[in-house]
Amino acid sequence: MPAQVKKSAAWTLIITGVALFMTALDNLIVGVALPTIRADLGGSIEALEWTVNAYTLTFAVLLITGAALGIWGGISGLGVALGPLVGGAVIEGISWHWIFWVNVPVGLVLIPLAYRYLEESTGPDKALDLPGLGLVGAGLFGLTFGIIRGEAIGWPSLPIVASIGLGLVFLADFVAWELIAKEPMLPMRFFKSRAFSATNGLSFSMFFGIFGAIFLLSQFFQTAQGYGPLKAGLMTLPWTVMPMFVAPVAGALSDRIGTRPLMFTGLSLQAAGLGWIALISSPDVPFSQLLVPFMMAGAGMALVFPTAAAAVMSSVGERETGKASGSTNAIREIGGVMGVAVLSSVFAANGGFNSPQAFNDGMVAALPIAVVVLVIGAGLALLVPGKPKAEPAGKLEDVPEAAAKSARSELDPAPQAG
Repeated sequence: MPAQVKKSAAWTLIITGVALFMTALDNLIVGVALPTIRADLGGSIEALEWTVNAYTLTFAVLLITGAALGIWGGISGLGVALGPLVGGAVIEGISWHWIFWVNVPVGLVLIPLAYRYLEESTGPDKALDLPGLGLVGAGLFGLTFGIIRGEAIGWPSLPIVASIGLGLVFLADFVAWELIAKEPMLPMRFFKSRAFSATNGLSFSMFFGIFGAIFLLSQFFQTAQGYGPLKAGLMTLPWTVMPMFVAPVAGALSDRIGTRPLMFTGLSLQAAGLGWIALISSPDVPFSQLLVPFMMAGAGMALVFPTAAAAVMSSVGERETGKASGSTNAIREIGGVMGVAVLSSVFAANGGFNSPQAFNDGMVAALPIAVVVLVIGAGLALLVPGKPKAEPAGKLEDVPEAAAKSARSELDPAPQAG
């Protein structure tokens, strides 16, 4: 490989890697700041939901128009792992306001570097699917708004019914548009593949359960147990850091045994871990009792991250891996949005911030919802096709037709004349 090409590839990896790291860091850096924000500014659980979901929902809608690829899983995992810890350090060391400024200096450095070193690249489509983007954005916003505000306004109220109803209509219109669009950002034919459909379903389930649970658990240590932001961030590390150690092993194992058993085991571990926490949680539960279920949930995430990416990529053609990757990443982010919204609504209906016990009551009521959704995800994992069996060598009828014709010509040293 020429030296100039190597240099360009290195810069591309550095620039895009740092940008992705900061994006992943933002997913969880805010969670540990929520109790401090609430104490400083006031507000309800709904306001805290929008603090998280305003970012995640925008990210999910725009992510569907482009690609992320499996190679960035490790970088993204590192950002997720360090998010609560970095957030806690910034809050205690400076101020919670700075968690929203932490990206600015990084962005200012990356912008000129990206302009100088990144080469333009395009996919097979020539145009952006703006109608599809508008429809899916409006639909998801309607659903999210209705779920978040439902407990406060009243579920049978006109604004909530109208919001959820319009959200569903817009999403139905999005599907109808994607079926006829010349260059759809989410080709509906992808869902004819059982591997694509089941893997995206379980990815949605995982992010629903995990992000909804982390939203509450990241506040639990501060609101219910009285710890500071930095210590609360440290306490989440046994959960968030596990993917860094387990994901490489999962990637290696998937080549030998396939993705299905790993994804099923991963989602089952997450469900068991959250169910365990729901059973033992109390305002004075020792952290030592939470350590094992935290590690189970983290290891479960690690078993799903790389294997789900591999299952989706193998379900489509090479030219469509960009769309498939962008779609599956958007779907799982949408799962996170819905998880935070639904679990927070259950929390608000059963508890609150009035006392440590009230917070614990709300969280314990919400976590079983996450467990049920994760169990559904484990069931979907069983629908993913298993690892193809190796074909026995030497059987002419087992090779593709083109290869078979070539083999026949090689076996016949004297082709017949005219």
